[in-house]
Amino acid sequence: MLNVVVVGYGMVGSRFVDDLLARTDAQVTVLGAEPYEAYNRVLLSDVVAGRSDIGSLTLPAPTSDRARVLRGVEAVAIERRTRTVLDSSGGRHRYDALVLATGARARVPEIDGLGPELPAGVHALRTLDDAREILAAASNVPRTVVVGGGVLGVEAAQGLAARGLDVTVAHGGPGLMDRQLDAAAAGVLAGTLRRSGVRSRTGCRPTGVLLADGRVTGVRLDGADVLAAELVVLAAGAVPETGLAARAGLETGHGVVVGAELATTRDPRIFAIGDCAQPPEGAHGLVAEGWDHARRVAEHLAALTEDAPARTTRLPGAWGRPSLALRVGATLATREVSAPGVRGTDVVTVKGMAAVTMGVCGAGREPNPAHRTVVLSDPGAGRHVEVVVEGTTLVGATCLGDARVAADLTAAYTRRTPVPADPAYLLLAPVAPQTAPASSPAQMPADAVVCRCNTVTKGQITDCCEAGAGTLEDVARQTRATTGCGGCTEAVCGILEWAAATQPSATDLTAGTARP
Repeated sequence: MLNVVVVGYGMVGSRFVDDLLARTDAQVTVLGAEPYEAYNRVLLSDVVAGRSDIGSLTLPAPTSDRARVLRGVEAVAIERRTRTVLDSSGGRHRYDALVLATGARARVPEIDGLGPELPAGVHALRTLDDAREILAAASNVPRTVVVGGGVLGVEAAQGLAARGLDVTVAHGGPGLMDRQLDAAAAGVLAGTLRRSGVRSRTGCRPTGVLLADGRVTGVRLDGADVLAAELVVLAAGAVPETGLAARAGLETGHGVVVGAELATTRDPRIFAIGDCAQPPEGAHGLVAEGWDHARRVAEHLAALTEDAPARTTRLPGAWGRPSLALRVGATLATREVSAPGVRGTDVVTVKGMAAVTMGVCGAGREPNPAHRTVVLSDPGAGRHVEVVVEGTTLVGATCLGDARVAADLTAAYTRRTPVPADPAYLLLAPVAPQTAPASSPAQMPADAVVCRCNTVTKGQITDCCEAGAGTLEDVARQTRATTGCGGCTEAVCGILEWAAATQPSATDLTAGTARP
């Protein structure tokens, strides 16, 4: 029986455990440094904004007796020669396969006054404890500076402003969310934030924090300006946790360097997934990518160890040379695949506002003569829509200020549906009313993807309902829908209501009543 040790019990580590247990009879030991059950880190900004409570973030724990989860236990060393992981409590864990899901830590920018121990009033936003500390501080101070104008910084700033604080975002880049937005789109976003009570200072790097009696009182910018603040939230990106891998002699760069199969380059028994991994195709730091990594490694191990027609325990590299049939099967199993016709691990959604980007977008994209770009920019209305088309396919889009258009563009991008001959039609929602809108559950095809983060289709949700699921919690537990960014919650609830109204009851089925 395969013994697998997983280091890291965040969103990606817990997903991998679920995927592996569903595909194999492996014994799994999980080491989680935080003392909590796995939780949805993506929704921490919603907690700060008051849209979610901390208790709602907990993810389902594995129920199999083949899984052992050690919370509050940190992995401190890997002995590759003996295939053993040492933990902070003195435990030793042997493995046949080791999966690193150590994630990333908040990046603390090089600012005078900040060190390994942050001064009172300065908080990163990366963990459950961080969110608790920010909530406690926000209830007692009037002014906040958010350092970093990326997605997390924008979400945190808007959430704190909704709590009544005076908020300024300080960002060294040329515009907010400059990794995803060009100058025009960033300007529209800044205007939207301004109307919600958030000021933004871009193009000026924070250089120091001002302290009085060890507590923060302000942030100095490189132009010598000072922003008064009793609370400073650091949202300046994340740094992959590679220390454990580096100490074990594994190759590290920006992250733990892995090959196409997500195995580390120096040891085929050790894999890295999620934010800590540096795969050949690069990474966007999005949870959907990490979950895709989890699935791919689980499928890879299943293909190598539990080949259904002929069970085998021969494994690659130092594990022995498998048969040609098994090698071909492993190659197929590790290709980047998802539900038929679906993509979208690079879709970026800003929670709390109608803002989404995907594929080819932003100012830094490479010029491509095959791309056709159409833009509608209406700063006064807080709207900016840009679509990039190649042939008949939408290859990129940016949408601010129009939730319906954003949803339509996301569906077209992820499903690769053909676009109109004139892509300008993509910029606006249909003006004429529809008798049966495509967004109605009755009009949605069964393979329509409802939850992008987990690639959950309408058909999978209705199958759950037919099997007895009657609540959002039931569907989330069985399909994982709504456990990512949470943006699909309303749609899932709508399908649940529709299914309850249209599907026959158990009594009707027993009596032979035909399904409507």
